[in-house]
Amino acid sequence: MTQNTLAIVVLAAGQGTRMRSRLPKVLHPVAGRPLVGHVLTTASRLGADHIEVVVRHERDQVVAALSDAYPGTVFVDQDDVPGTGRAVEVALDAIPGFDGDVLILSGDCPLADVDTLTAFVAEHRSTGAAATLMTAIVDDPTGYGRVIRDAAGDVDRIVEQKDATDDEAAVREINAGMYVFRAAALREYLPTVGVDNAQGEKYLTDVPGLLRLAGDRVAASVVSDVTVTFGVNDRAQLALVGRLLNERIVRRWQLEGVTIVDPATTWIDDDAKLAADVTILPHTQILGASVIAAGATVGPDTTLVDCEIGEDAVVKRTDANLAVIGAGATVGPFSFLRPGTVLGANGKIGAYVETKNARIGEGSKVPHLSYVGDATIGRGVNLGASTITANYDDVNKHRTEIEDEVHTGSHTVLVAPVRLGAGAKTGAGAVVRKDVPAGALAMSVAPQRNIEGWVEKNRAGTGAAEAASRAHDAADKAGDGAQEEDR
Repeated sequence: MTQNTLAIVVLAAGQGTRMRSRLPKVLHPVAGRPLVGHVLTTASRLGADHIEVVVRHERDQVVAALSDAYPGTVFVDQDDVPGTGRAVEVALDAIPGFDGDVLILSGDCPLADVDTLTAFVAEHRSTGAAATLMTAIVDDPTGYGRVIRDAAGDVDRIVEQKDATDDEAAVREINAGMYVFRAAALREYLPTVGVDNAQGEKYLTDVPGLLRLAGDRVAASVVSDVTVTFGVNDRAQLALVGRLLNERIVRRWQLEGVTIVDPATTWIDDDAKLAADVTILPHTQILGASVIAAGATVGPDTTLVDCEIGEDAVVKRTDANLAVIGAGATVGPFSFLRPGTVLGANGKIGAYVETKNARIGEGSKVPHLSYVGDATIGRGVNLGASTITANYDDVNKHRTEIEDEVHTGSHTVLVAPVRLGAGAKTGAGAVVRKDVPAGALAMSVAPQRNIEGWVEKNRAGTGAAEAASRAHDAADKAGDGAQEEDR
């Protein structure tokens, strides 16, 4: 046996019926990754010679979801023989000649971390056992396999819940579903495991008993933190595991110098990166591969998905996806940044602004109540309230080009494709359909026309008509009084 070689087998073939979902259980997301993705991320950091994922239920969907994200992973198909024992058996068949240790993990247990698993493998190797089980002591062991020890305190066997006697069911030491075996022991005994049990499955947990009968030692490693053993079988457990994982992530960033005002309402995905002196305010989600630079403040009530936030930027009450916000820029409140938004340094996207596929230059401002889509905006630009880039002609999208130091009046509509030259301006309410030369003022001016008596004639009986009539009566009386004074 080559003592320092390691193969990792991840069990991901189960149907997960208690999830009541069209999505395979192991693909349900927590902290920005599928459940099995967390297991594979941890596995990739353990220095294994082989990493295998055993699949069966919705295998094509599982393989498609994991192949690109976890290169080097080998997917092994389980046949019609059910059970964890058969899953490990086909995994071993895929690495003929391997004679090291085999670490077996569950694809629905994302909380087992690198330190725990490294110590687990090291303990197995130090004892010289043929197999080592990870176990935990719990108050309520319902649903778990029980670890039955002999009079000397060694592991004798594992009994599944449905096969346990009353005395065995009362045991509080549970099998966590993670194991290290010598590959040779698995190759020898897995073929002898039958399916004579309540589930009609080939149990991996039968192997320790067979090893004991053959005189081999089976060790148990009791974890101090029972949460690392938590698996997911239903939506309630999914939420619990998600919360525990998020607590770990939040604490890790706090220890790295990030101020997180309210950890209970802050959610951070595992791939996000935060620099020291970032401040996260309550009710904020930092999702995907978002990156936040030093000194930035994000929140409250903000969701960032795959965004880049520059140094000392402020983003509050904002929903942003695939956006880049420059150093010293401000965004919000109540802003919606769609993919392709790039806000330059010291720029501003203000209240009730929506942007999409828009590059906004350094120091430029879109202060409030505007839509900017498919646009390129230069430096020092100020868009007046309710400026709209009308980018869609009912068939195609078109771009708006705004050069440096352009200022638009309130309620300007820029009908793309259109270009505003450097330093150009628009009047309030302008509808700009043609390019505006540099330094020009674009206006949509029509003479104002007042139609006297229109409301009283056309809206008789309304409050407006009555108010207008009173105003006219008052004006008439004032006019009569002035005439009397003239006499």
